[in-house]
Amino acid sequence: MSPERIALIEAFKKQSEGLEKKYEARTHKSDLMMPYRLYRPEATGKLPLVMYLHGGGGLGDDNVKQLGLGNVFGTRVWLLPENQKRFPCFVVVPQTDSGWVKYDFSPDPGPPKVLPGLGDGARLALEIIDRLLHEFTHEQSIDEQRIYVTGQSMGGAGTWHMTAQRPKLFAAAVACCAADTNEDASESLGTPLWNFHGDSDKNVPVTLSRERIAALRKAGGQPIYTEYAGVEHNVWQWAYTEPQLVKWVFSQRQA
Repeated sequence: MSPERIALIEAFKKQSEGLEKKYEARTHKSDLMMPYRLYRPEATGKLPLVMYLHGGGGLGDDNVKQLGLGNVFGTRVWLLPENQKRFPCFVVVPQTDSGWVKYDFSPDPGPPKVLPGLGDGARLALEIIDRLLHEFTHEQSIDEQRIYVTGQSMGGAGTWHMTAQRPKLFAAAVACCAADTNEDASESLGTPLWNFHGDSDKNVPVTLSRERIAALRKAGGQPIYTEYAGVEHNVWQWAYTEPQLVKWVFSQRQA
């Protein structure tokens, strides 16, 4: 909560204004439909791809909300001019209307139960990656060794879920205040991970991240874990303005 750290967040808000307009609106058509946004960099050659998974505030099918509210940090940080200059990349931002993991939406009282298996939201998002890999093959192409996934809250759960379900796809993952999934954390062992949580989070208990990181380390993983004192659920404001984050992400590469 130092003045210097808060200043980074405020500076980001000003510097990133209007960057959402650089995203192209698209729709993925499979057995189900999934709207998504795509940013195409100006650079050519073989380039990385970042997939951002929105939190609960982005739920819907308007192809707009996943870029707004708290999602502005995770969708805009990659588009900042200094980041595109150093690390030009594609960015894809799918939108789900039912979540990324598999849920039981039966009419029982209380929150929906998390079920085993690949969620439809995650499945469609993974299909989008596969389609983009086939679409961009000439002057601009996607480097299959540098595909990254990140998300917050519900999207953080999606990040853990996808790295467990597709362990050899992502070169790195960044999860913020991730909600619950059905997998054991050790199933994400193959993906370098940086996990963030605020210790005052009232929406998703910080113990969930602590237990995941402990399980991953016990299984032999070496995740980075950053826990911010006094920060609540909006940990994404600190995570995506963490000075070393972008450099760390793009330093990771699939073997």
